[in-house]
Amino acid sequence: MKRRKISRGLLKESVNKKITIILGARQVGKTTLLKALYERLCKGNDGLFLDLDVFSNFEKISSFENLKNTLFLNGYREKNKSFFYLFLDEFQRHNDLPMIMKNVYDNLDNVKIYASGSSSLKIKEQIQESLAGRKRIYRLHPLDFEEFLWFKDDKEALKQLSHIKKLSGENLLKVTSRLYSYLKEFMVFGGYPEVVLQDTNKKKAQVLESIFDLYVKKDLIEYLKVEKVLNAKRLIEYLAINNGQKIQYAELSQISSLDYQQVVSYIEILKETYLLAILRPFFTNKNKELVKIPKLYFLDNGVRNYFINNFNELDLRADKGFLFEGYVISELVKCGVKPENIKFWQDKNRHEVDIVIDTLQKQIPVEVKCKSKLKSEDFIGIEVFQRIYNSRRGYLVNLAVQEKRGRVQIALPYDLAIDRC
Repeated sequence: MKRRKISRGLLKESVNKKITIILGARQVGKTTLLKALYERLCKGNDGLFLDLDVFSNFEKISSFENLKNTLFLNGYREKNKSFFYLFLDEFQRHNDLPMIMKNVYDNLDNVKIYASGSSSLKIKEQIQESLAGRKRIYRLHPLDFEEFLWFKDDKEALKQLSHIKKLSGENLLKVTSRLYSYLKEFMVFGGYPEVVLQDTNKKKAQVLESIFDLYVKKDLIEYLKVEKVLNAKRLIEYLAINNGQKIQYAELSQISSLDYQQVVSYIEILKETYLLAILRPFFTNKNKELVKIPKLYFLDNGVRNYFINNFNELDLRADKGFLFEGYVISELVKCGVKPENIKFWQDKNRHEVDIVIDTLQKQIPVEVKCKSKLKSEDFIGIEVFQRIYNSRRGYLVNLAVQEKRGRVQIALPYDLAIDRC
């Protein structure tokens, strides 16, 4: 199995009783991770893996009594001192299961549960009360750029990435050409594991098509009961075309022929099934953030490009600036920044900052420029923001320059753990 950054933390969870829940979009690798954990943890211990997408497995977990008997049939012993590991894949499909998991946690001291699910919207409703104090949640995203290189198995590129922070200068595009070549592919096809592993662009596009055909059928129709599927697809396509731009929900209502509340509901579904990030404008008055027009970004550029049917090379694209912004936002989320803390800023004088990481205690402005030569005007928005809000640190992410200028760190786009810098 290819490495994932989340794996080490999940393995450490094996020694405590808490129910470990992995949330993430369809096809990001949750099942692969669970199976790898099952194979590792159950070599010398008893365990059971249940794929709850398989309907015949439902009867086995449909009640606490049924689940307990299923455990007994698979080698569980109540007086055993070591854990019996129970793995439940796609558990959100069964509404009663969180309560059954609670009963297992409360009554079977030597059963450790790992569970995965694809829709945080539904899961939040199910586990908020029944599993309070009994769970730990991990979020699995598509590959970040470093994981993408792990999947490419390019040791030289990984070595360069590990030293990228040491570089300094204004003409670094040539010395980072290997990484930039990978970045261009990543920004067009994204980080879904199966997509990354394909060896041709045609196969990558076909895998994306199969993933989101299944997303529409399984998640939108069967599970989340979205009724107006064609309207929902029209909404998604319009959002993809206007990726990274300010969009009014009333406009979306008109385009998709959905009423306003349906648009709000469907966008919430897209957010909670890990397709979209909603960036609200930064204000010190937080009430204003809720009513002002947001920007919407797809969290994976491959998904966005699939919905507009455009997999052209990055250098040939008019939308590469928006793709670059989406890439930076996605990398921030993957390295631990909460999506709700990522905002944008604009003042009445049309000064702008693409990203503001707002943690209440501090605000970090991040400007994103998909180019290799910077001009003085590229710094105006970030410098105005720093002056108004007394922000000590700011970042300008670009393709070829890495150095410090005043309170602005100019950074290459390959290692973006900005909030921890």
